[in-house]
Amino acid sequence: SPSNCLMDGMVKKRTEFDLVAKAFHWGMALLLVVQYTVAWTMPHIGKGTLPVGLVAWHLSIGTALLAMLLARLLWRLSHPVNHVSTSPLLNALAGAGHISLYLLLLAVPVMGWVNASSRGYDARLFGSVPLPSLSTTGSALGHSMGDIHVYASYALIGFVALHVLAALYHHWVLKDDVLQRMLPLRRSGQR
Repeated sequence: SPSNCLMDGMVKKRTEFDLVAKAFHWGMALLLVVQYTVAWTMPHIGKGTLPVGLVAWHLSIGTALLAMLLARLLWRLSHPVNHVSTSPLLNALAGAGHISLYLLLLAVPVMGWVNASSRGYDARLFGSVPLPSLSTTGSALGHSMGDIHVYASYALIGFVALHVLAALYHHWVLKDDVLQRMLPLRRSGQR
């Protein structure tokens, strides 16, 4: 409960992820699957491509992912959770992996937004709330961001795969409860 998290005005770390943290985790996972599916099936974006159909969906889902990431980061900072203690090396790798995931989850949509702005596309949160342009139409930097956006999205897939493999390693090799702590149906405190 929230009263258990506050101790002398400081946030106390828990050992379990709450339902909000789990909803953010699995919601982002679902949005990423949808986003990559749209990205791989939409037409190639080139000169003259209009932001309609799957391209419009790609832009909308990207802004939703960015908004969810920012909300998730705020929640995570205000509701910290202790990591399972393993070896110092595994703890360092887990920390570096999580930081890399968060950085890529932030950078990939922002680069896409910069690229969209350079193409004159309107970025809209959830398809309706207009967002400011991050580059001028025709900007060379904006067009370069589109290329980097593509490569960074492949790096993001790689880090997500490592994240999944690490969870499975914890479950099947280390036999700890790291994977179970993030399962949607597991209640706090359940062992």
